[in-house]
Amino acid sequence: MAFEGLSSKLQETIKKLKGKGKLSEKDIKEAMREVKLALLEADVNYKVVKNFVKSVSEKCLGDQVMESLTPGQQVVKIVNEELTELMGTTEKKIEFVNNGITMIMLVGLQGAGKTTMAGKLALNLRKSNKKPLLVACDVYRPAAIKQLQVVGKSIDVPVFTMGDKNSPVDISKASIEHAKSIGANVVIVDTAGRLHIDEALMGELEDIKASINPSEILLVVDAMTGQDAVNVAETFNNTLDITGVIVTKLDGDTRGGAALSIKAITEKPIKYVGMGEKMTDLEIFHPERMASRILGMGDVLSLIEKAQSAIDEKKATELGNRMMNQEFNLEDFLETMNQMKNLGPMGKLVEMIPGFNAKELKGVDFSQSEKAMGKMEAIIHSMTAKERKNPSIVSSSPSRKKRIADGSGSNIQAVNKLLKDFEMMKKMMKQMKGMGGKAGKFGKKGLFGKLPF
Repeated sequence: MAFEGLSSKLQETIKKLKGKGKLSEKDIKEAMREVKLALLEADVNYKVVKNFVKSVSEKCLGDQVMESLTPGQQVVKIVNEELTELMGTTEKKIEFVNNGITMIMLVGLQGAGKTTMAGKLALNLRKSNKKPLLVACDVYRPAAIKQLQVVGKSIDVPVFTMGDKNSPVDISKASIEHAKSIGANVVIVDTAGRLHIDEALMGELEDIKASINPSEILLVVDAMTGQDAVNVAETFNNTLDITGVIVTKLDGDTRGGAALSIKAITEKPIKYVGMGEKMTDLEIFHPERMASRILGMGDVLSLIEKAQSAIDEKKATELGNRMMNQEFNLEDFLETMNQMKNLGPMGKLVEMIPGFNAKELKGVDFSQSEKAMGKMEAIIHSMTAKERKNPSIVSSSPSRKKRIADGSGSNIQAVNKLLKDFEMMKKMMKQMKGMGGKAGKFGKKGLFGKLPF
């Protein structure tokens, strides 16, 4: 999980302070020492850590905290505000051209994930009613052009290529006319990378920039490289004057040093973060929400937005009403599981819940729940339509159970458990409906109208 180590250590430190009625200068100094060590262990740039701890310390030693009735809460507020400030205060979105084509250059070292990120960004923008065009300007890496074409096809976004015999400058310039001809209003240029920064790489990128005058130059960096990502960001920014950063593989980086250092070092915002391998796993970077996650305060807004984008509200309402009216069957149960899966992996959702503590949940294998859900789906899919709509005929037939168990690769015990759990859920819903006025608080949408799925 992102920031796992840092999150647990900061939460432990703050918990100690919140347990004290009054704070002394000694308490603050000891806490700041622990904060400093936590940030350094998270691979945050030393200069950034030094300035951060100094700023937090000065504010924590002020009268507002020292004379407060709830000094621990005041410290949490200060640390939260400073973390938010460190990462950029508020989200920074892409600047689009009003009447014309928005040119976006993706730059970075080889292996950072530029080509995949080009596809993720295109898909993200298309969902915002933009018409993107992907441009293959990496003419050096073997199969780079083919990779972008495969990515484009998978998300149904056109790809412009002139092969690997033309210069990246000519390709990027020609892409503008092609975009006009097909009605695209956003051009995403996938540039070449190198294993390390050199004059040839930077010179070519400068030439592309001069030829297309991009609205955005987004640097793609790998969070897993820690301090190296910060150094790369600083060098690219000095040469190209980047407009923002996309941090990839943040979900796999338990330290988070890159995300906490880049803005402070380059003074350029992190605009997006890659949080998984799927093409949909790209999120706008919200500094204030990320600070809340780190401190265990949750990220309810992101959870709501994820639910709104992933869940079919009409279906959820229908499922809720059918459940409350005792019309819920296994086909509905299957649809409910599909709705839940659209929200993403359980482990990522838990991080957004207020009170989340990475240390307490360390070792919890959320994949087991997802596997169990997969087994239930397999069992239901092995039933006939008649059986799914009327599970009672399965409960009373050993032969049906055996056929379903064999067809789903499970056993009769698993089939029995599914049927038992389903009946138990129906009884619970019946009891809730019997509560009368109390159940009415769920409104017209029924129980599921209040749940994300």
